Amino acid sequence: MELVLLERVESLGLMGDIVTVKPGYARNYLLPQKKALRATPENMAVFEARRAELEARNLERKGEAEAVAGKLEGFSVTLIRRAGDTGHLYGSVTVRDIAEAASEVGVEIDRRQLRLAHPIKSLGLHEIGVQLHPEVQVPITANVARTLDEAEAQARGEDVLAMDDEDAYRFEGGLSEFFEDGVAPEEDAAPADAAEEEPARED
Repeated sequence: MELVLLERVESLGLMGDIVTVKPGYARNYLLPQKKALRATPENMAVFEARRAELEARNLERKGEAEAVAGKLEGFSVTLIRRAGDTGHLYGSVTVRDIAEAASEVGVEIDRRQLRLAHPIKSLGLHEIGVQLHPEVQVPITANVARTLDEAEAQARGEDVLAMDDEDAYRFEGGLSEFFEDGVAPEEDAAPADAAEEEPARED
């Protein structure tokens, strides 16, 4: 189906471009969202008559989006999730989760504006795009951690999984290799030569 675009559509074209798309994509998205018109002679004449108006409206909306983008710059949202020792989540984080978490801290983001190729399935800092306008996208960060302390550590650039490995070494027998029998002596153990009492001296 041939359409004329009324605004820029990502990976499709710019305002005024005539594009060919599948009928389902046109009927279910582009036409209902008023992003395009059927490229008939009548509609092309209507578009040309309204081009200046559409361009002015697009610039206004772009300016509003850029103002919002400035406020979102550097924004990070924290999501606490259960995960295994390797950092793999027991579940996943979706655009709905991110939008809800942002709303909880007073930042309203429509989940349909979030650009996430796949649900997040691991701990760490994940960059997500927010499409505020066809020509304006701003990155935000999803900080996925097991605890708030871990989230703060990740925000400082620390590797929480590396910290886990260090703790495992320290607390799960990491000191035993320094002793021949593989067992560390107790701190309060008395010296071996103190176990026998010194015989009483005869005057």
